[in-house]
Amino acid sequence: MKSSKTILFALFLCAGMAFGTTEARAWGQKGHDVTCSIAERHLTKKAARKISEVLDGKSIVYWATWLDNASHTPEYSYTQTWHYKDIDPDETYETAVLCESGDCVTAINAQVEALRSGTLNKEAEALALKMLVHLVGDLHCPMHTGRKNDQGGNKWQVQFFNRGTNLHSVWDSDLVEASHKWTFTEWTDQIDRVDKKTAKALAEGTPDDWCKETHEIAEQIYGKTPVGSKISYNYIAESAPVIEDQLLRAGLRLASLLNEIYK
Repeated sequence: MKSSKTILFALFLCAGMAFGTTEARAWGQKGHDVTCSIAERHLTKKAARKISEVLDGKSIVYWATWLDNASHTPEYSYTQTWHYKDIDPDETYETAVLCESGDCVTAINAQVEALRSGTLNKEAEALALKMLVHLVGDLHCPMHTGRKNDQGGNKWQVQFFNRGTNLHSVWDSDLVEASHKWTFTEWTDQIDRVDKKTAKALAEGTPDDWCKETHEIAEQIYGKTPVGSKISYNYIAESAPVIEDQLLRAGLRLASLLNEIYK
């Protein structure tokens, strides 16, 4: 039987895992599910078949938020900084000091390179794939390319319908859930409606290009949301198109990467 000290330590550890790192959870479950759901609709038959084999028949939607939880376990704690790439106002994308333990862009590039190599065993391939489908979603969540000096908006205090919170949390989940009361499949049905030419254009570029684009959005968000802002209906209405665009881009770009990997 476990001693009371052991039980208390376990509870303390769980609490630390839940609250110790605040930047890791981008978009929340809904946004990541939407990203992967859109990506699935744009996979080639060959890519879809190979991915299903690697994941033992499970969908990439099934694994969409796996890394958020895994990053808080000892086995995968090395991935905690992979969920974001923060840049301060006195830095540019090019001059920002790289995080020694990696960031969202370097992590995506590493998973893509590993998957393209064709040298991974099935277990390692599945791990890289589960990481990649999550990280592409993170890269398109604006506050995951926010500023280092406020931990990507975590220290940027605002009010959301008179509830005290921070800018990071607002953009991770609050706005997604408030803008549309849709399931992830309804989100996918409603925003994945562009023609093939537009979809191809939106999927172009590299993770660096996409991160720069998202960081520009983040800076615009800071500009329109001063500390202490009271966020309500007007803000939600203005932000909904940004969220829709970012989720669509993330899904199309994830599909493009996967189709290239499994061509």
